[in-house]
Amino acid sequence: MTHTLPTPDDSESGVSSEELSAHVPVISELVIPPEEALTAPPTPVSTKENAAEIIAQLPEFPWLVAAKNRLANRDWEALLLRAPENTRRCYQDLCTSPMTRKPKRVFPLKGKLYQGAWEYEVTSSDRVFYVPDEDKRKVLVYYAGKHPKSAPTPP
Repeated sequence: MTHTLPTPDDSESGVSSEELSAHVPVISELVIPPEEALTAPPTPVSTKENAAEIIAQLPEFPWLVAAKNRLANRDWEALLLRAPENTRRCYQDLCTSPMTRKPKRVFPLKGKLYQGAWEYEVTSSDRVFYVPDEDKRKVLVYYAGKHPKSAPTPP
């Protein structure tokens, strides 16, 4: 997924996918193999009001969220199945404000080894580790899954 909105579940909603995706820039050229675009959680869009609400929540220039590799994306998808609502909230936060601290939920890692890396607590036992790049407005997710004993090293 490269920042396009999901298609409506209800075909009679009067909202076309082209109309929705016209509001969101596609930045796929920033995803360099072996990286891949992180799978976006499904978002039900059934009415024009819901579509307008989703568009209103998007920042003018959203962050691109990419997985470090296929394994990281597969683990993200497994996390999406285990905790869909929390993972959806995590994805929205990574797209809009990945460097905003939330006490006991989102914070930068400490130490030279982890410089620039952040941790997001999705559930009490699941974590997402990522590195935001302000210049490219890109978030690279390098781990998604069960809480490891020690934080994985960033790429």
